[in-house]
Amino acid sequence: MAVNSETQSFKPDIYVIARIIKALKEKKSMNRTALSISTGLAYDKLVKYLAWMSKKGFVVVDEKGLVVLTETGLKTYDELVQWIIRYIGQLKFPRLHPRT
Repeated sequence: MAVNSETQSFKPDIYVIARIIKALKEKKSMNRTALSISTGLAYDKLVKYLAWMSKKGFVVVDEKGLVVLTETGLKTYDELVQWIIRYIGQLKFPRLHPRT
């Protein structure tokens, strides 16, 4: 994934990152379209998140084009969940409705 100035100034939402990682944790790997549907994110927005997450080492895209969670991504998710529970008090992702 190419990194450009838009990616460098990107400020991600931690709940969106957690949703993406949670989906990948449950399915092991997914193509971008399925991941977009699973997380309820518009495809173009998902691509921005994946570029940022790839740069941070949280995900990789394998030779088949599947997005795969790395050990760093899994560890980050666990730390993020613990932080949210500790400081926010609960972890609750908004219920996503399938796009039609």
